[in-house]
Parts: sequence; structure tokens; C-alpha cells
Amino acid sequence: MSDPDQRKRLEELESRIAKLRHKEPPKAHQEEHYSQAQQAWRMVIELVTGLMIGFGIGYGLDSLFGTIPIFLVLFTFLGLAAGVQTMMRSAAEMQKANMAEAAGDDTAPDAGDTTAPDTGDEERTKDGD
Repeated sequence: MSDPDQRKRLEELESRIAKLRHKEPPKAHQEEHYSQAQQAWRMVIELVTGLMIGFGIGYGLDSLFGTIPIFLVLFTFLGLAAGVQTMMRSAAEMQKANMAEAAGDDTAPDAGDTTAPDTGDEERTKDGD
């Protein structure tokens, strides 16, 4: 093989590699679809987990004390309440992340709200108290 043939083949190879490096990334719509499905499953799992933990504690206490299923019912409802509370907290976190994304803000949803709670000091200062 001669030297010009190798250069030509090398240039063709480099151009093919450059084409492959500059391929378009996957569409964001597909990622968003899976992201929403993952968020929905996360919320379902949180709710069911709360129910199952409450049911397990109630069943364990009823069998330990030999009582009628009063603890089972009580802790199942408490587990449901805990699961709903966790699910609502996750929904608020997701909504905050979506609103920040829509506003173009790059703050992380886990960063939390850094503003101090309103203590009323501002009003007392205005009134001269």
C-alpha cells in the first residue's frame, strides 16, 4: 500500500468517527414520559408501603396481646395516613421541581426553601413596637 492511499483511508475513517460523535441526543419527550411514569410508581409504592407497615405492626400487636383485630384496624389506618402524607410530600416536591424548571430556575428541588419563616418582626418594626 502506498502512503497516499493510507492517508485517504485515514481521512475517511476520521470523518466517519466525527459523524458518529456528533449524533443528536435522544429526544427529551421520551425521557419526560418515563420520568412521569417513575414519579407515579414512586407515589403508589409510598402509599402501599405505609399501608403494609401499618398492617404488619397492627397484626403483630394483635397476635402478641391476643386481642381482637383492634390494633390491626388502628395501625392500618395510621399506615394509610402516613402513606398519604408521604405521597403528598412527594407530590409537592415534584410540583416545586416542575415549577422551577418552567421558570428556568436551576435550583435543585432538594435544596429546600432557604427563606426564614415569617415571625412578624417586620410588622412590629413598621408599627414602631
